[in-house]
Amino acid sequence: MNIIIVGCGKVGSVLSQILSKEDHNIAVIDLDRDVLGDVVNAYDVIGVEGNGISISAQKEAGIDSADILIAACGSDEVNLLCCLIAKKSNKNVKTIARVRNPIYLDELSFFKEELGLAMIINPERAAAREIARILRFPSAMKIDTLSGGRIDLLKFRIEEDSPLKDMMIKDLSKDIRTEIVICAVERNDEVIIPNGSTVLCQGDRISFIASAQSATRFFREIKVETHAVKNTMIVGGGNITFYLAKELIDIGIDVKIIEKNKAKCAELDEYLKEATIINGDGTEETTIMEEGLETTQSLVALTNIDEENILLSLFTKKHNSKAKIVAKVNRMMFDSIIDEVDLGTILHTRSVVADNVAATVRAMENSRGRSHVETLVNILDGKAEALEFYIKEGSEACDRPLQELKLKDNVIVACIRRGNAIMYPKGASEIHVGDRVIIVTTHPGLNDINDILRTGGREA
Repeated sequence: MNIIIVGCGKVGSVLSQILSKEDHNIAVIDLDRDVLGDVVNAYDVIGVEGNGISISAQKEAGIDSADILIAACGSDEVNLLCCLIAKKSNKNVKTIARVRNPIYLDELSFFKEELGLAMIINPERAAAREIARILRFPSAMKIDTLSGGRIDLLKFRIEEDSPLKDMMIKDLSKDIRTEIVICAVERNDEVIIPNGSTVLCQGDRISFIASAQSATRFFREIKVETHAVKNTMIVGGGNITFYLAKELIDIGIDVKIIEKNKAKCAELDEYLKEATIINGDGTEETTIMEEGLETTQSLVALTNIDEENILLSLFTKKHNSKAKIVAKVNRMMFDSIIDEVDLGTILHTRSVVADNVAATVRAMENSRGRSHVETLVNILDGKAEALEFYIKEGSEACDRPLQELKLKDNVIVACIRRGNAIMYPKGASEIHVGDRVIIVTTHPGLNDINDILRTGGREA
């Protein structure tokens, strides 16, 4: 597909990286020559120096033949105008705009309808929703939702005292009385798509598919806490904090926010009457201890500095080992260090957005095929993917037992949703037209359900 990305900031650069890997033709537009050059040199993309709202810049980038334009500049208004101009130049182009300012929260559906947008992305709101899911289910390191929220993909670590330690996956159903599917295991730097003979080890980070009810029963069976936190302390008062506080207050979680900027505190206090707003430096030991760090059930570090968030997490772990810790970290370079010290949940805002956009692009690309991607989630630090396909007529994967299909290596059929029924497939299970099928794999770029099959598709 021919894709134009306007803006080479954090979101634009990560989208350039991901979409260029999927063999799309990418052109990027940015006013800053140096930033533009960095993206062009790092990824296989074409660079156009100019303003994204300029018709000439869009034409130079190829708007007349573009399939998708993604506006990811720093200004919401510029992004919306970019999409409007793109639509005037090419009525068939699909447009995606980043709109992040909370003042537009109630206008998003209006913008989407009136401007004909295919998608609106709000990195901060998406990040807030992910954190809220974690605080509702603090036993998990990460939670993603699939199939319209009916199915969860959860990640957690096997500790030394876990009954799963040294257990073979095929024995799981004998000892644990609930239905889940373990679909990926991260062991050190290795990612394993498991089978029945895979043995789980202490320190493994496993991802599993389950309904919310099944996940709760599973954690109870392995003696892991399942209750949502009752209160949280958030350090930092940016947009993520605003969206997160609204989410948590709505579900009855007490929120305390520590922010050192007085103007931000006044703004938060105006819109978040139910939250406690503290004007102070949450990275100072005396401040955070006086505000109740030792008794809070969760700490969310949302300052704009990665190092501060990491140090806050370490400090919290030392003084309140039972607290659920979530930290926002922008730079991926810290991941290996963070994994070694087990700081809790690390959130990369850019990854959340990239997953949503990549899934939308794949769905657009093959919407006329035999299946299309409805949801895509990068798991295990991008080393594997969970994809949800909607099955249409003509698929080679349909109407035969899974045990007769020649699946590629490192592919697992994790779940089938048929109407309102959720099924965890066995060898005799079949995929039918109209199903939504969740696949987990280390193969990047799957676009169609038939891509899970080897050449030939089925056993003779």
